[in-house]
Amino acid sequence: MQFLTFYTPAPGAHAGPPSKEYMDEMNKLIEASMKSGELVATGGLTPLQLGARVVQTSGKVTITDGPFIESTEIIGGFALLEVPSKEAAIESSKRFLKIAGDGQVTIRPLMTEADTCTNSR
Repeated sequence: MQFLTFYTPAPGAHAGPPSKEYMDEMNKLIEASMKSGELVATGGLTPLQLGARVVQTSGKVTITDGPFIESTEIIGGFALLEVPSKEAAIESSKRFLKIAGDGQVTIRPLMTEADTCTNSR
């Protein structure tokens, strides 16, 4: 099963650029997770000021330049996991948070072909 995880740091948890020690630890985790096949892809996100939100309501499209959400909702990065279950995705997220520190990881299963066949609009 594939799961997309989003990391949201706790407010004020990360001030300034990450230390070399932090990056070394995180790179070890990423390398080991990729080697095992658990981690498919990962990445950080740029500041909200560089983003945009595109919304369609009743056929009308509205575009809002960033920042456009509360700072407590900022997603700092993502990971695409290939694991056998939601429980395995939770364990992977706990290992990540052990290094990343305070914050939260939201776990969302990716839809499969079977899901798209049973869920219609």
